[in-house]
Amino acid sequence: MRTDDFWAVVDRATAERPASPADVAERAVADLATHDPEEIVAWGRHLDKVLVASGKEDLWAAAYLINGGCTEEGFDNFRGWLVAHGRKAVAASVQSPDVLAGMPAVRAAAESGAVFEAEEVLTIAARAYEQATGKPLAADEERPRIRPEVNDLWDFDNEDEMRRRLPRLSELFLEPPD
Repeated sequence: MRTDDFWAVVDRATAERPASPADVAERAVADLATHDPEEIVAWGRHLDKVLVASGKEDLWAAAYLINGGCTEEGFDNFRGWLVAHGRKAVAASVQSPDVLAGMPAVRAAAESGAVFEAEEVLTIAARAYEQATGKPLAADEERPRIRPEVNDLWDFDNEDEMRRRLPRLSELFLEPPD
């Protein structure tokens, strides 16, 4: 599947800005379920490519700041939330995670404590495949590693390092230094 075809499904699902990533996921499932099963599988593989490309240490740190902590599964779900915001949001945040500080929802989360996760987005292909075929999507034995190893990450609790790497997000989510 071509990158443009992958994002076209997301674009159609985000048309008229649905209320939530869960709504985006439901729309994408409905759209994708109308495709051939091979295309649905290819869409899921392309999502894995997006997850591999976005599996960056500093993006994980941004998710950690924004969500008040972030497990491996939480990082995957955070990237699901990003995918629900479209290609530009993913590309910009992968290139420079600190740009997330400019998103109105993220800025509001600094006050509200909102958490950004969308596991539903990560299951679009599986749900569309089952809807289209009546059978579960087989697990991909050759699924790529979609995030860094936890033990290889820098210490996200190191506020000085966080401020150095993600100054705009740190300004929003960390207490001012003494």
